[in-house]
Amino acid sequence: MTPNEILDHLEVMFPHAECELVHRNVYELISAVVLSAQATDVSVNKITPKLFEKFPTIEAMAQAEIKDIEECIKNIGLYRNKARMLKEMAVKVVNDHQGQIPDTRKELVLLPGVGRKTANVVLSVWYDVPAIAVDTHVDRVSKRLRLAKPTDSVEKVEEKLRRKLPRSRWNRAHHLMIFFGRYHCKARNPMCDQCPFQNFCRYYKESNQISV
Repeated sequence: MTPNEILDHLEVMFPHAECELVHRNVYELISAVVLSAQATDVSVNKITPKLFEKFPTIEAMAQAEIKDIEECIKNIGLYRNKARMLKEMAVKVVNDHQGQIPDTRKELVLLPGVGRKTANVVLSVWYDVPAIAVDTHVDRVSKRLRLAKPTDSVEKVEEKLRRKLPRSRWNRAHHLMIFFGRYHCKARNPMCDQCPFQNFCRYYKESNQISV
């Protein structure tokens, strides 16, 4: 099955796949993605309403006391570090970019708390720039479906996906693979008996001791 055919199957399985981090603007999106590190989208969506009510703009976040940010996000993992990153990111955006979230990867990754994955999410979801954000789900699915090797780094997985998938489908592929990894091809107890990719799935063959 070709990479394109894999995406075609995923489109059938998850026609409504989209970013599940609730946001109304790019400031809220980038903040939510920073908060989502080692946390679920569900847990992030529970704390962001209070956070964005108290700090509705990037300027408000830049002027905030870290302890007040912590109070809003204390129910999420690594909240102290994340509060500091949100404050530092906001300050840099206000000081260096006149309060506008950058729309290039080069500038985004220079913001505190923003790595390549976060930058790719912002580019893809908000600015509609072709990008593939490799999170834990995309990484797992890529390796199980032989789009990447088990030992590949996150950067290598992204490189291979960019090479194997049509550029026009990069943004959509990100959401499809996340939904597949989150709701079907889970890290534990994946739904292999209902999977259209059994014939070449690395995990399925290894789990059932089927020779490749």
